[in-house]
Amino acid sequence: MECGRRIVIIAVIATVLVVVIICIAICTGIPTPLAVTPSQTDDDFKDTFMERCQKFNGSKPSRANCQTIWDKFQQAYVNKDPCEVPTEAYDPVIAEAPMESAHYRFMFWSKTKDVVHEFTGKNNCFMTLEKFLLGSVLDDLVWCGKKGSNETFTTGCPNGTECVKNPVRSFWNRSSAAFAELAWGNVTVMLNGSLQTPFDNESIFASVELKRFEFPRVTHLAVVLVTQKNSETNCSNESLQKLKKEVLDKGIGYNCSAVTESHLKACASDTVKLSHWRFFTITSTILFFSFYQT
Repeated sequence: MECGRRIVIIAVIATVLVVVIICIAICTGIPTPLAVTPSQTDDDFKDTFMERCQKFNGSKPSRANCQTIWDKFQQAYVNKDPCEVPTEAYDPVIAEAPMESAHYRFMFWSKTKDVVHEFTGKNNCFMTLEKFLLGSVLDDLVWCGKKGSNETFTTGCPNGTECVKNPVRSFWNRSSAAFAELAWGNVTVMLNGSLQTPFDNESIFASVELKRFEFPRVTHLAVVLVTQKNSETNCSNESLQKLKKEVLDKGIGYNCSAVTESHLKACASDTVKLSHWRFFTITSTILFFSFYQT
């Protein structure tokens, strides 16, 4: 009788502990295994991957190359816990589709994706990560795997708030590192002047890309602060001063210019009609410097 009572008490205590742990995890934002459950496969994902790979207008890989790239890409996350995919899992696919340095000016961005892509999409002067093969193929896609399955899932996948080592975040961290390691000379970054902290220490640019800028490979960083009309944010922002110090401490040159988003969009839309000289002069002296200074 006494033994049975003890078993009941232990069972009750164990149940209470499980409930408490789950409540704490939910309240504090700590992910639990129950929170991430990939639920639906997407046969179109591979088709999209292969189609984009074939149409990529850079290195123009053959069908066989695209299949090899797909195979190595999938190996990074299939049959794995979607919250336990480290950045190095993508090393084989990065090696299979390496980024090639060319005579471009490298453009980085943080929370300015749309304006950057609109600006760079109309000219071939600046190169973003999304203009390379893997960046182009996987832009705006979501994917993950799960233990016990060799399939690719596109729904129920974890995001950055649920777990850090999710497949999408790990891929972009790894490819961003490769992109930054390729950059040379004068590089440009567009930051969001609508935010209180345009230079965010948690961003990929701050935590991954900037850390890989080394002098003399990288000689100058040009910051374009994208603002709205009548915006009060400028290059004296505290976070940008921290960025300036970090860059100068590396021995890399630094300058910053605030440019309105409407100005950049107007400039991008008129690119075809403008000469290179007028194009960069209209945009800002900072972009002119970034393109022509070597």
